[in-house]
Amino acid sequence: MSRIRKPFEIANVAAQRFVAHDGWAIASHIALSTLTALFPFLILLGALAGLFGTKSLADGASDLIFDAWPRAVANPIAGEVHRVLTEQRGGVLTLGALLALYFSSSGVESLRVGLNRAYGLREVRPWWLTRLESIGYVVCGAFAMLAFALLVVLGPLIWRKVINVAPGLEPLSLTVAIGRIGITAFLLLTVLVIAHKFVAAGRRSVLAVVPGIAVTLLLWFLAGLGFGYYLDRFSNAYASTYGGLATAMVFLVFLYWLAAMFLFGGEINGTVIAARRVRLQARMQEKQARARGL
Repeated sequence: MSRIRKPFEIANVAAQRFVAHDGWAIASHIALSTLTALFPFLILLGALAGLFGTKSLADGASDLIFDAWPRAVANPIAGEVHRVLTEQRGGVLTLGALLALYFSSSGVESLRVGLNRAYGLREVRPWWLTRLESIGYVVCGAFAMLAFALLVVLGPLIWRKVINVAPGLEPLSLTVAIGRIGITAFLLLTVLVIAHKFVAAGRRSVLAVVPGIAVTLLLWFLAGLGFGYYLDRFSNAYASTYGGLATAMVFLVFLYWLAAMFLFGGEINGTVIAARRVRLQARMQEKQARARGL
């Protein structure tokens, strides 16, 4: 029975920590920061794609971002994203890209604040150093997105060439198509590992952050299904309440729930790490007591 109760006990303690650490308020901060950072990040993505002589890579990268989202949430935003990426920007591009880079890093900073609370840590590095680190994550993330987008764009072309040479492989086309979903899942997993292991203060092993990441991915999957189901049947509820702002509010509410689940995953890790630390201290004290007894 203890093995059955243990996960629920961890979840219960993590939920209490989430509330004590103002998780709902921090989740709204992350959601708003992500919303304000998304389009500057995509502008930066488009600028980098332009350096390589193709804007289609930026469109492909944005498709990767929204592939894992419910269609009811992603479709209205995807149109605006395409418009932003295809808009011509003249001489202010350099300044605009720099500003986009700075504002995009605010999304990383909001994750840092939330994770530091979840792990019970305090950031001791100067603000400019953490901001530079966040900018570095944004740049690396942009290049990674373009690289994966290149795979997605070139993948079907390469596969067609392979089928022309070896027609017997055509039944595997579905497997290749599923590979796109695999790329999106790999991107999500990589982002979560980097966030938990490196963005938050201190250092943790990969194994130490696995429980929270697994919980986050599970909750995100269920949230995507549930939110998509809700919007499919009750989409008029947002339109009647928020009018012309319905699309933006749906997007923001979805980000809010994703952020709350992300923080809860951090609290899961924080709870497990704290429990291990307590057990380790108890063992040390027990050994010291035995040593004194001898």
